[in-house]
Amino acid sequence: MDNKDSKNVWIYAEQREGRLSSVTHELLGAGRKLADDLGQKLTAVLLGNGMRPAADELIAFGADQVFYLDSPLFDKFQDEPYAEALTRLAQEHKPAIFLAGATAIGRSFIPRVAAQLKTGMTADCTSLEIDPDKKLLLGTRPAYGGNIMATIVCPERRPQMATVRHKVMKPLARDDSRQGEVIEKTIGENELTLRARVVNIVKEMEDTCNITEADIIVAGGRGVGNRENFRMVHDLAAAIGGAVGASRAVVDAGWVPYSHQVGQTGKTVCPKIYFALGVSGAIQHLAGMQSSDIIIAINNNPDADIFKVATYGIVGDIHEVVPEMVKCFKNGA
Repeated sequence: MDNKDSKNVWIYAEQREGRLSSVTHELLGAGRKLADDLGQKLTAVLLGNGMRPAADELIAFGADQVFYLDSPLFDKFQDEPYAEALTRLAQEHKPAIFLAGATAIGRSFIPRVAAQLKTGMTADCTSLEIDPDKKLLLGTRPAYGGNIMATIVCPERRPQMATVRHKVMKPLARDDSRQGEVIEKTIGENELTLRARVVNIVKEMEDTCNITEADIIVAGGRGVGNRENFRMVHDLAAAIGGAVGASRAVVDAGWVPYSHQVGQTGKTVCPKIYFALGVSGAIQHLAGMQSSDIIIAINNNPDADIFKVATYGIVGDIHEVVPEMVKCFKNGA
């Protein structure tokens, strides 16, 4: 696309089972600032089936305009029809910037959209800004295992595309008085390429909640010792109503599934309270949790890097400290 013909900031409004994902609200907050810096509109693109009320919700959370594409094909996520629909819409309306969440869904099909539009894409951004002079999108993301932060630009092609890490952008407060335009489009099943169909979706059953949505997370690191000792992490999480997190070393050792991994190669979280038990504080782990409101670290090494970001720190043996904490919480202390 020609730079001169492109304008406005778009975000892909991710939905699951007919409900907007929380990353969508975060994208609206980030997109609103970018659009205001450029003096342009913020547009949300929603693909769904019978989700017209959600389009009004997007307006309330910051969008000026919503393209709502309604079809039974969009009831359950599928790479091919989703990518084709977004590509056609972008080719028709020519956005300058197009953002999506760096979620399992976003990572799956947004690169396909970028390829079909013959443009560049910056993945896993943790910061987005507009260059005040050139008016280009500046996408910043960790590189080289989190050892440096790289800022990437796409000066020639449009749209400038980026996926954004979940839980790093702040959503705007809902304002039902906001006014905006909803443009509805209906797409028939024979209008999009469909070479596969979803037969069934089997959800992973967990005894704790999704860590990306949790207000309290209890995470264990290599310092816990072994799989049997990791039970104390579950016990503390159960006692305080939190979710279980883990470092990469713990997941690689097979103590817990990958869905619990926090960090550069895992999930980014932003809970109100983050307990770090036996976590050394490697930069790759910090990249996924250092924006937590309160960080409580327990480690027997007073020089552990985790204490550099901790709000509160306890230097001690987690095998002694954590069981006492569990007792206190269970007794209502």
